Amino acid sequence: MCALNVCPAQAEPADPHSDAIAGQRLKTDEIKALEASVAKNPDDLSARTRLLGNYFMRQYSSKEAKAARAKHIFWIIEHHPEAAIAGLPYCSLDPVMNGDAYHQAKELWLVQTKAQATNTSVLGNAANFFLLQDKELAENLLKQAQKAEPDNPHWSERLGHLYALHNDEGKTNERKSLQEFERAQAADTDESSRFYRLADLAKQAFAAGDLAKATQYANDLLAASANYPKDWNLGNAIHTGNTVLGRVALKQGRLQPAKEYLLKAGQTPGSPQLNSFGPNMSLAKELLEKGETDTVVQYFDLCRKFWHMGDKNLDKWTSEAKAGLAPDFGANLVY
Repeated sequence: MCALNVCPAQAEPADPHSDAIAGQRLKTDEIKALEASVAKNPDDLSARTRLLGNYFMRQYSSKEAKAARAKHIFWIIEHHPEAAIAGLPYCSLDPVMNGDAYHQAKELWLVQTKAQATNTSVLGNAANFFLLQDKELAENLLKQAQKAEPDNPHWSERLGHLYALHNDEGKTNERKSLQEFERAQAADTDESSRFYRLADLAKQAFAAGDLAKATQYANDLLAASANYPKDWNLGNAIHTGNTVLGRVALKQGRLQPAKEYLLKAGQTPGSPQLNSFGPNMSLAKELLEKGETDTVVQYFDLCRKFWHMGDKNLDKWTSEAKAGLAPDFGANLVY
């Protein structure tokens, strides 16, 4: 008999996200076959993951899929709260959309986190479940994991992201976010992850109003990027470092350097994120408010070299900027 019904998984997928994506292509007869297989072999997490991937996409159009998805989520929380799939969006529920199912899952998570108070896999997965819906609970769970593994930078980084996400408390959360990212950086011995974290450090230092640290971290990010010429994050580093330095310059009343940093940010080679979602427009917006239309339009043209999916947006923003209007940059103002 397994404690709290938690038993070793027989077939946990090495890459649950890929399994869930594969599940989205399942046909009706394949779904039925997998459900029958899971009924006979409940601990087959690979099969459950594929089903969850399928139901995740179909929950909006099928009440049956929505109910089946909740059923599998309950089972995983009860039996395998430590499994990687338990911490992914495929096992998330929303109190508005899912109602009673969310509250049932919440109670199951509370039981597990109380019973396994030092199991950081369980604590981290539960924190993911509550990240958007219950900031205080997610924060407490991450602090619990941090206490259990004080030398693991992962938990400080997770807390840093949580505070950055919930920035409705103004500078308080922004300072907390910076503090946690700095704690993670100090504990981390892996040079590549330290490189990736510099962007968060620079952005949160600026958000917290610490312009000296923002400058330091942005310069460190640009300097470190020279060591990663083929890294997928290179383009992000160039774009973020120069954007932060430009915003700092503008805050300090140094208009010409701010304009130069904007154009340097636009000279990024691109990245998976920049190529898809597009560049950050915070500095461009601030310079437009200063009347620097020509520089911002030049920046838009530079962005076309990597953001091919954004041609329509760039056309619209260019036209509006030249007409003296304030473009609505929407999600491109979010770092």
